[in-house]
Amino acid sequence: MANNTVIESTSLRRSPAEHLADLMTQASVSNAVALQEISFATQVGVRAIPGSDGFAALENALGLQLPAQVGQVTGSVQGTAVLWLGPDEFLAIAPEGTALTGALTEALGQNPGQILDLSSNRSVLELSGPAAPLVLRKSCPADLHPRAFGVNQAITTTLANIPVLLWRTGEQSWYVLPRASFTEHTVHWLIDAMTEFSSEPVA
Repeated sequence: MANNTVIESTSLRRSPAEHLADLMTQASVSNAVALQEISFATQVGVRAIPGSDGFAALENALGLQLPAQVGQVTGSVQGTAVLWLGPDEFLAIAPEGTALTGALTEALGQNPGQILDLSSNRSVLELSGPAAPLVLRKSCPADLHPRAFGVNQAITTTLANIPVLLWRTGEQSWYVLPRASFTEHTVHWLIDAMTEFSSEPVA
């Protein structure tokens, strides 16, 4: 007798840092610094020429202006946000399950540009707490002073010698986005950098 059981594809998904969740929880220090993965965030690569019809159509579909300069982020971490990557290149980030790719593809239509689902391309790690900037400064060359790097700004930089997107999502919170293949390296480096603030060593 044939087995007609259908397995939902979402039940088979594994996020890049899922196997490190317990280590991240163990390394987190109350009132100092915490590390966790934001699993399965929707990420969409967007390319369009500023001032073009396609650019305007994408802004209309997003309900947001696309960023206009280095470091700028429009929108918010609670909903949809768009990070500036280049003069005509952006990364839209939204919570899991947000139907961005289809909506933006339809909005762009036949206009020059590109919409690409990048949800599996990068992991999203959240580092938070008053000591978060001290952890990042151990290996990130960017100027993280609040006057230079304000809330809701994002840049391409390096951390632990690998390229990452670094987005300051709040006064004491940061998203670190490495390529998925570098997730384990990034998590272990951050955990090691966090041990200074823990009274007990992390296994």
